[in-house]
Parts: sequence; C-alpha cells; structure tokens
Amino acid sequence: MSKAWVKIRKREYYYRRAKEEKYRSRAAYKLLQTIEKYQFIRPGDVVVDLGAAPGSWMQASRKIVGDDGFIIGVDIKPMKPIDLPNVRTLIGDITDPQIVEYIRELLPRSSDVVLSDVSPNISGIWELDHARQIDLARRSLQIAASILKPRGNLFSKVFQGKMLLDFVKEVKERFVFVKLIKPKASRAKSAELYVLGIKLKQAK
Repeated sequence: MSKAWVKIRKREYYYRRAKEEKYRSRAAYKLLQTIEKYQFIRPGDVVVDLGAAPGSWMQASRKIVGDDGFIIGVDIKPMKPIDLPNVRTLIGDITDPQIVEYIRELLPRSSDVVLSDVSPNISGIWELDHARQIDLARRSLQIAASILKPRGNLFSKVFQGKMLLDFVKEVKERFVFVKLIKPKASRAKSAELYVLGIKLKQAK
C-alpha cells in the first residue's frame, strides 16, 4: 500500500464526509478535531472567524456554540450566508486598520474565541509565501488581542518556516498555553500548521 494511495484515500474520505455532513469544505474537520481534543470552543461562546470563506469553520463552530452562541465570519470575498439568526458574515480585509471596529459593531460582547484560517495568495516562492502567511497570522493575533475577552482563545493557521518560532514566541507572550498542531484532516505533506493559544493573558 503506497503512501500516495493512502494520501489520496484520506483526502477523498474527508471530502466525501464533508459532502455527507453538508459542510462547505473538508477544512471543517481540522477545526472539529482540534476542538474535540482541546475544548477551546464551548456552548454559548462568541466566535470570530477570520478568513472564513467558504464557511465550513462557521458551520463547525455553530455546531458547538448552539443557539446561545454567536458567530461572525470575516472574509475579503463574499460568502453564501448561513441562514441562522446567530451567524453573521462581514466582507472585509483583516489588514484594514478599521476591521476591528467593523467587527466590534457586530459583536454582542467580547469574543471568546478568534479563529484564523487566512492564507495569502500563493506565489510558489516559498520564502515569500511563508513570510506573507506569518504576517497574516500576526495580524490575526493583533485582532484577537483587541476583541477577545480575558482568558479567551486563538486558533490560527501558520506555515512552517524560519519565521515560525518567533511568531510562536509572540503568541506565548499573550496566552497561558500555546501548542503547535497538525490536525489529522490536514494533508500530510502540507506545510500548514495551526497555533492554538488558550487563555489570553490580561494586559499588565
């Protein structure tokens, strides 16, 4: 049984499962697998999802927070709305200096969790793509620090590379518990990882 065959079967499994369970993409399982292990989204939570298109993380989050929670999905691209009263979408660029204010206008209260699955436009030049991804992750961290309640949580995509450890150090300065995670649903050869920050520290 070749590794290539196993990789294809795994990709097909999550793709089929997403279709069957009506998630908009297989990426939902990356989030759900991490929530199952670390319990960083709970019923009733307010969740802000950065880079939310096409919306599978919003669907997965809504499954966890239930009727008493609230979800805001932010993306530069328009998204098909999720027709539930406690799920909102916002078209916006996370690098826009005003984006925090736009998000706050929709929030019922400070967010419990910020998710970021934002990716740069891939150029194929690895050093450039890695640097762009870390810039987006750093911006996601800044937004999280602005809108999270004390002891709130962050889950953000990163790419492996020489800038990663410095970024992880920045997250550790902000959060009590920090973990680099490769969900089972991620492609084995992908350079994609996720940084989980649990319990935002109060500013001194």
